[in-house]
Amino acid sequence: MKLVMDTNKLFSFFWKGSLIRELLLTGHDLYSPEFALEELNKHKVEILEKTGLTSEEFRKFKDKLKRAVRFVSFSEYSEKIPDAFNLLPEHPKDIDFLALALKLNAGIISNDKELKKQSRIIVFNDLELSKLL
Repeated sequence: MKLVMDTNKLFSFFWKGSLIRELLLTGHDLYSPEFALEELNKHKVEILEKTGLTSEEFRKFKDKLKRAVRFVSFSEYSEKIPDAFNLLPEHPKDIDFLALALKLNAGIISNDKELKKQSRIIVFNDLELSKLL
């Protein structure tokens, strides 16, 4: 199954016992917008503090994540931005994830309740995700 991961789910990859780590082993095709990698770097200190990882461990985990998830450039899904915005105009922060899912005909992994308000793309929260594993 093709699945788009939101930034919070990428963050959770660094936590012990993460469902996302398990998901990486299941053979699903995982995607995320390229800017999500920048967000990981931007919040590196916070991730290190919350997880107890060292900078080297963070780098290794990020490398694993980059091998398991295809990070897609904006230019590859930009034509779907208007459609995504029409589906969820009141919540622009998630438009990139929705546009990428539209482009790929994929589901989204997110606990964001706003994303579930649209009806075109299926959104899996943690409970639903655990059933996919």
